[in-house]
Amino acid sequence: MADSSFDVVSKIDRQEVDNALNQTVKEVGHRFDFKGTGASISWSGQKDIEIKANSEERVNAVLDVFKEKVVKRGLSLKILDVAGEPKLSGKEYRLVVALKEGIDQENAKKISKLIRDEGPKGVKAQIQGEELRVSSKKKDDLQEVITLLKGKDLDIALQFTNYR
Repeated sequence: MADSSFDVVSKIDRQEVDNALNQTVKEVGHRFDFKGTGASISWSGQKDIEIKANSEERVNAVLDVFKEKVVKRGLSLKILDVAGEPKLSGKEYRLVVALKEGIDQENAKKISKLIRDEGPKGVKAQIQGEELRVSSKKKDDLQEVITLLKGKDLDIALQFTNYR
């Protein structure tokens, strides 16, 4: 009997992030507390989102609205990498929010070790680039690993694909 397996990945549904961003733009444009503050949010390159406003509090308020929209779209807040505090640039404050995608080597090793230490016996985890392949002879063991990983508070958003 062949091994059963699945992949642990960290991917971003870019369309959902774009929808959340567009909803945030609409809300910032309509809300009274953002009038006259120069508050805006937009894409800045492929994986960065830039928030601008005339005060630090307004930048953080736009970020909160964006986070709320991201959660409503069914995405994890772990995909957002907020780069510190808003920085003053000329007359406005700016904040860059990067999107985290893929499992880096450090996290992949941490997840692999977690599966070895706390997972069922006979389960193997292999690092393959920015994803992890988990395999076992028994499908029940794979279900246990998924439950284990969902229960742990890791720094990245995980999805489980190619279950066979």
